[in-house]
Amino acid sequence: MSAPVPSARAPRPEFRNIHAFKDLPSYRLPLAGIVSILHRISGALMFLLMPFIIWMFDTSISSEISFARFKSVFNQGAGPLPGWFVKLVALALIWAFLHHLIAGLRHLWMDMRLAVSKEFGKLSAVWTLSLSIGLTMALGAKLFGLY
Repeated sequence: MSAPVPSARAPRPEFRNIHAFKDLPSYRLPLAGIVSILHRISGALMFLLMPFIIWMFDTSISSEISFARFKSVFNQGAGPLPGWFVKLVALALIWAFLHHLIAGLRHLWMDMRLAVSKEFGKLSAVWTLSLSIGLTMALGAKLFGLY
């Protein structure tokens, strides 16, 4: 009689329930996952601030008087909101737009299956964050009058 041949298959992975409060804080999300989550957050931020975007657009192009009022809101503020806070909200919108645009182009590139690999995911995530934060800082410096 012959001896049974041992199986060369790897053991099946063991799945378990996770405990959200215990396991999730220690989970290290890859950079591509962070960029993907920020893409969703930036889209939600632009959607929620749509009334502010419409007000800015309408006020800036209606007339010279409304444009002067628009500039004074950014310089002196409006009601209880100081001017720097309005600029900060505008800067958040600038970041949301830039990040959403760049991350969206990244996702489109991957959806066309032109580059689908772990290396490309990490490299494109670094580029997405670098470009969106760098351009936001440059435009923020202009918004706050640094140049």
